[in-house]
Amino acid sequence: MLDAELKTQLKAYLEKITQPVELVAALDESEKSHEMQALLDDLVVLSDKITLVEHRGGDVRIPSFSISRPGEDLGIYFAGIPLGHEFTSLVLALLHVGGHPSKASAEVLEQIRHLEGEHVFETYISLSCQNCPDVVQALNLMAVLNPNIRHVTIDGALFQDEVDAREVMSVPTVYRNGQPFGQGRMGVEEIIAKLDTGASKREAAKIDARDPFDVLIVGGGPAGAAAAVYAARKGIRTGIAAERFGGQVLDTLGIENFISVPETEGPHMAAQLEQHVRQYDVDIMNLQRAEALVPGPDYTTVKLANGASLKGKTVILSTGARWRQMNVPGEEQYRNKGVAYCPHCDGPLFKGKRVAVIGGGNSGVEAAIDLAGIVRHVTLIEFDAQLRADDVLQRKLKSLGNVTVITSGQTTEVLGDGQRVNGLIYKDRVGGDAHRLELEGVFVQIGLLPNTEWLKGTVALSPRGEIEVDAHGRTSVPGVFAAGDATTTPYKQIVIAMGEGSKAALSAFDHLIRTTAPVETEAAAA
Repeated sequence: MLDAELKTQLKAYLEKITQPVELVAALDESEKSHEMQALLDDLVVLSDKITLVEHRGGDVRIPSFSISRPGEDLGIYFAGIPLGHEFTSLVLALLHVGGHPSKASAEVLEQIRHLEGEHVFETYISLSCQNCPDVVQALNLMAVLNPNIRHVTIDGALFQDEVDAREVMSVPTVYRNGQPFGQGRMGVEEIIAKLDTGASKREAAKIDARDPFDVLIVGGGPAGAAAAVYAARKGIRTGIAAERFGGQVLDTLGIENFISVPETEGPHMAAQLEQHVRQYDVDIMNLQRAEALVPGPDYTTVKLANGASLKGKTVILSTGARWRQMNVPGEEQYRNKGVAYCPHCDGPLFKGKRVAVIGGGNSGVEAAIDLAGIVRHVTLIEFDAQLRADDVLQRKLKSLGNVTVITSGQTTEVLGDGQRVNGLIYKDRVGGDAHRLELEGVFVQIGLLPNTEWLKGTVALSPRGEIEVDAHGRTSVPGVFAAGDATTTPYKQIVIAMGEGSKAALSAFDHLIRTTAPVETEAAAA
């Protein structure tokens, strides 16, 4: 099942296990059961601390297996073969069950241990989803630490009947005690906050009590992380408030144009960004959404959604961007019910179905190419008279037999039966006729929208809503700087965002030097 190189790497990790680990597998004679058996056999060979108990049949999902300690039931289950993006989830589950400590903070670990009530979580994932492992790993850790928590990871592509019955059309989708709990990326802190209703108030009180920062950074993507590193290296008091550390990079699958790193994945890069920032004396405040910017004579105040406020002598805005929506009837109603924005994550849920991709740029054409290998048919709809993607991508697209390209098409409505998408209407921009497409999924790939609505009326914004900055990253408000995809800086690229974030930090430091330098009096001069 595992190649020789991967076995060597895995064996080194499994040597960190200090307590016996027991795998209990539910298998039958299916091909997937044989694949799972091969994977589990490899794990047993690689560590003398791991044993395998096999039983066939029963009322559990097949194939599946649990990870526990002999004589205990820790409530960690995998219904599916955790390879792809979930291989790391498997390794971490083995390590944590086997006694290797988590890297989560002591405060978070204590919160998990003290959560009350019974919690049975079910997480539907796809092995190509880069957002799913965060949720899986968080809930598995919680199951290890708290005996009242159980968690099963379910590969939606393997249990398609179950996915259809529950109408799961986006991953990760989490159920708690049989009821919908959440969709999309969630880290352990965010999950705890949803379970522990007092956590948000306690966190807000702690944030409110913080002293003003020399540099306060809003946003934790590549620009914000670079700004934090550069500011902290100057020895000044630095804080960073982020809605989710890593930003849009977390939603990026493959990264092949970051100079000096030939190939990596977004979640891995995001983790490295945070690890680098934490090497310095930076106060990281995650899961914090900014709602207002209030300039003042001495400090600029950032008001947060939880009611807390932060102050900074200087502020760097690096709030990034998000997927642009079509803003047509039905889009919001059927979001995660057939309307999706991540083909890598949600594509496997549409196996054998008909889908549309909206947008003919690189993202749209790449999405159509990826989906064509999974779904029955893809219809790509481009507003312009021609596709805007690179020629090499267009040639690949045209070679696929199950793709239809429509240009000069304007999507006007997403249709559904009240529960899920069943079609869309588009207008021919040349002839003016309206057409209906029967389909089960719509993947929107029409660019990005800056996260700047909360800044309207405070800093100067372009007609596109981007923060206007000069060559030094200065905004229209003295002492307030900006960097990254939220600004007017052209070309929204990770490497550019990092450079702009570094520049903004240096500009903020220069501003501090010039505005806080002591004034030389005549007496002192004498």
